[in-house]
Amino acid sequence: MKVTYPRRRILESIQPYEPGRPISEVQREHGLERVIKLASNENPLGPAPLAVQAIQREISQIYRYPDASGFHLRQKLAARFGLDMSNIMLGNGSVEIIDILCVAFLDPADEMVTSERAFSKYVIATRWMGGVPVLAPMKNWTFDLNAIFERITNQTRLIFIANPNNPTGTRVSNEEIHRFVSRLPHHVVVVFDEAYFDYLEPEERPDTLRYVREGRNVVILHTFSKAYGLAGLRIGYALAPVHLVHEMNIVREAFNMNHLAQIAAPAALDDEEFLQRSRELNRQSKQMFLDELNRLGLDYVPTCANFVLIHFDRPAAKIFQALLRRGVITRPMRGYHLPNSLRVTFGTLEENEVFFRTLEAALAQPVEMPSAP
Repeated sequence: MKVTYPRRRILESIQPYEPGRPISEVQREHGLERVIKLASNENPLGPAPLAVQAIQREISQIYRYPDASGFHLRQKLAARFGLDMSNIMLGNGSVEIIDILCVAFLDPADEMVTSERAFSKYVIATRWMGGVPVLAPMKNWTFDLNAIFERITNQTRLIFIANPNNPTGTRVSNEEIHRFVSRLPHHVVVVFDEAYFDYLEPEERPDTLRYVREGRNVVILHTFSKAYGLAGLRIGYALAPVHLVHEMNIVREAFNMNHLAQIAAPAALDDEEFLQRSRELNRQSKQMFLDELNRLGLDYVPTCANFVLIHFDRPAAKIFQALLRRGVITRPMRGYHLPNSLRVTFGTLEENEVFFRTLEAALAQPVEMPSAP
């Protein structure tokens, strides 16, 4: 018997987001005791210790519904950024806020502009709403803000700019951002997704907060999933003018931030020692990757984040599988139309050494040549 069911036609055009493979699955599949995961841009040091302590003190309260407003975390963030609490909205990871933005600001046939190799969630969330994704080309693997500006029309409602960008790890400068924001039309909301902000050096950090204080149609996204090591708790936040936060809150689900996440995130903000250790490890790992990739003669995109995009002279799927069989999980980039590329997260220094030993073994395998017609 053939089963029929109602289905939105727009779902036919959506490629679901493909998350990195979990360690437990790879262990079961390949019979491995130890697996190193370098696929999801997580913090290799684990969670901020003060956040863990806060969770342990509060664990008995999970029978209660969480604070729907996230009062204490919003209060702490407001003090940190010099904003009012009404400028802050919390989300189940910053990814949920991307969904909320599209629900709040996109009607069917409205346009969203981003880069051709930006975080894939921007396109997915736009299509959910029946919106039209408009993709601008990159310049040197970086967001080309001039190309994005040229694609703004009367139907454009949202622009997503990932800075640094996932999966390329590149950033745009403050000068480029200022020129871009200064000439934006009033019917457009620009979203700066700064998930990797905490890994930037001080001189690299974008000054986008100024536009929120000026009341411009600008939204900034940050997350606790990366440098603070709280990816499993799913907690992110938006900084935006009050009029935009109001619209976003209309469509935000009640209780969208779980109780333990709201307890852990303020404690993580206080754990400055852990954040500095995370940044220092990232600096060391970045240099280690640079040295090793150059030694191996591999092509890569210089990164400002906690991962690097590596290009190969063969299909990356074969290298991915060879690494996987040896217990190293990386991230293929075929979903970004880069079939010869892998994105690799920086691990601990010891994990990085294992990765490069394993990579050399994988690259030593002969390249399969296509058979003659």
